Amino acid sequence: MKARRLALPTLLAMLALGLACMLHVLALARAPQLHLPSAITLGLAPGESLVLGRAELAAPRAAARQFVVRRDASGRWFLQNLHPAQPTAIRKDEQRIRTGSAALAAGQRVQVGAAIFDIAQAGEGRVALRDSRHRWDYDGARLLRDGAPQAACPGAGAASRLSGYWNLVVPRFLALERPLAFGGHLYCGNRLPVPGLDTGSAALVSDPDLGGQIALHVRGAQPVLLREPYAPGAWLDVAQREHALDGASGLAVGRTRYALSPDGGALRLEPGAQVALFGEPRGELAPAVRWSWAERSLWGFPMPSPPAWAAMLCAALLAGGVGAGLAGPPAAGPRSGFPAPARVVAATVIIAAAALVLVMQRTGAAPGAGWALVLAWAALWHALLWARRVPALGAIAVLLLTAGLLVQLELGLGAGDTAWLRHVENSCVLLAIGLPAALLCLQGVARNQVSRPFTEALLVALALAALAGLLLQVAFGDETGVFDIQPVEFAKLALAALSAHCLALATGATAATAPGARDWRTWLRLIAPVLLFVLLLAVALIQVDDYSPLVLLLAWAAVTLLAWLLATGRRLGAGVLGMLCCAGLAGAIALQHAGPSLGTLDFYAERFQIWADPTAHPHTGQQMLRGARAIADGGWLGADGLLGIATLGQAAGEVLRIPAVQDDFAASFLLNRHGLAAGLLLWALQAALVAALLHTAIRAWRAAALAGDFRRAWLGRFQCFALCGGAAFLAGHFLLSWGTNLALFPIMGQPMSFLSSGGSHLLFFICPLLAFGVASIQSFEEIPSCRSTSNTKS
Repeated sequence: MKARRLALPTLLAMLALGLACMLHVLALARAPQLHLPSAITLGLAPGESLVLGRAELAAPRAAARQFVVRRDASGRWFLQNLHPAQPTAIRKDEQRIRTGSAALAAGQRVQVGAAIFDIAQAGEGRVALRDSRHRWDYDGARLLRDGAPQAACPGAGAASRLSGYWNLVVPRFLALERPLAFGGHLYCGNRLPVPGLDTGSAALVSDPDLGGQIALHVRGAQPVLLREPYAPGAWLDVAQREHALDGASGLAVGRTRYALSPDGGALRLEPGAQVALFGEPRGELAPAVRWSWAERSLWGFPMPSPPAWAAMLCAALLAGGVGAGLAGPPAAGPRSGFPAPARVVAATVIIAAAALVLVMQRTGAAPGAGWALVLAWAALWHALLWARRVPALGAIAVLLLTAGLLVQLELGLGAGDTAWLRHVENSCVLLAIGLPAALLCLQGVARNQVSRPFTEALLVALALAALAGLLLQVAFGDETGVFDIQPVEFAKLALAALSAHCLALATGATAATAPGARDWRTWLRLIAPVLLFVLLLAVALIQVDDYSPLVLLLAWAAVTLLAWLLATGRRLGAGVLGMLCCAGLAGAIALQHAGPSLGTLDFYAERFQIWADPTAHPHTGQQMLRGARAIADGGWLGADGLLGIATLGQAAGEVLRIPAVQDDFAASFLLNRHGLAAGLLLWALQAALVAALLHTAIRAWRAAALAGDFRRAWLGRFQCFALCGGAAFLAGHFLLSWGTNLALFPIMGQPMSFLSSGGSHLLFFICPLLAFGVASIQSFEEIPSCRSTSNTKS
């Protein structure tokens, strides 16, 4: 009877995961048959021209009249962009030329608005301009007026002021890139005043596509004129100059990319990335435009390139080596899963296959979405069957991951172009890499199979990598990250782990390590998380335009401090902290009523004004209004009245018009498609996951108290504080996302964990946290005192 009772949770978890995967299969099976152009052929006789736009290019982000393609008498092809707000990029070999850009050279003259500037000097990443009154020197980071820097602009944020001060004191190679903006009436910062010109219409930047040369970038309806020194009488509009396509290998309009190739006397364009989808092949095209049609394939698999095979081999060798070194023998307790060699082999195969598909995606030859889902299913089943008796933490986590993949799959299948499917494909591949790899790597730490010095070295390396990523983001990135990665997610993991280690050392201090006996190295270890916390806080203030990272950091700090107070028996301090948290929530509610009276001081006050009265802000308030309308249309049982079963795989409709619906407002799509009932179920699973993490943390603390070995005691305390910190970050994400979607809080740009498409959040935070939690539960079963206590209670 006891063995049957232990097997029942595992069977229920397998049944639930199987049903969730069947919903994925049903959505794929019910997806309509859609068509897209595989090639666009332009047939022009010499001397003819043709205007191409959104309809002819199948580019959703192109203008109705995007550019003119012309063929001269000798047969050469030329392109002239017609829409300055949407430039066209032309690729020639390794060079990328924007139609709204022009490299500056000495002797040129530039007319911006009513002002005319002479280019006195240009080259080696520097440019000097002269007008009737001043000389301006710009090197891609600093702007000098008559040799002196300008004061910061009024109302400039902390990011602008700090980067300006930094650029003044460091060498050029360490300076932060800052464009020179034309417009306005004030001499300040990196702004060159031009009355009557809209800010953002023209700027000078250091263009990496031109080898770091200073280039003029134009964007907007106002013309910016350029006169070459060899043509003193001709002024050309920078945004609408004609470009020869000799040697061009590709074009890009918005997110749609085209491979260019001559086709006899015609020009052939092969679209990729974001391509419009059609229910049936169209026939209403210009006579000179011919489309070759193809069906959208969800199960296509092109031949992998040699780099993809090499990535698969490297991933297999790395995963196999790490797994063999850190997986260790199978657990001896009643929850031991399949043998360690089988775990390593299964994880290695999944990681290698995912690495193959990832490189194929990055090289433009991505397999169909169905294959990415197969990889995700393999990773989820591998995680579920990691232990013979599935812990509640693991079962809840895989169900949440499956629900998130379903929402992203429905968004991709219901959209009108091919780009939306990349969200679910990216999440599936990163999940297939991150979850098995984290299970392999972290179980050795969680089960005390590696020494504490090695663990400390690993934590130091983790912190250094997080610091390097944050510095790279400040120097070269923006609030969306750097190099397609968000280092903030990795830094949150490093902060939680490093703080847990330091708190484990502090709470386990003996008389020998009393405050008077601690040397500077001990104090440095204890304050290291404070330094990382301060840097994270600085990055949040500098790079992000809302206060959601601050809320997440405060939630983590409050929960970690509360866990430490409760663990050390400081009940009074814990009560005071709890009352302060309740007071903070009450203050947030009061701010909604005071929103309109906050004035227009800065960006944050504007967020509160939009929250209080979104109808008074027709542009920025549309996100909240559209999300609320989508939730109201869904009702309790979804838009179809059947919890979304009838609309699986079908068109998503107007809900896709919600800005950032795949990220910040993914919950609004879920409530619209599947109803409030499904939302309540999701909320219950999220609350259960946080509770399971906290319950595991409590068990870890008890295991530390019962351990007879100091290494086991440290490990238990480390597990306790690390899981509490991870639970705090997850709860913060859930709270912010639900508050944003339900208009309980001002709009804050944080994705909902598990549900939204966030590759860095999934790979660098969720997967390691879940793997560490599952491995920690396994470690409790290997401590005899914990097993005996558990059996006594049962």
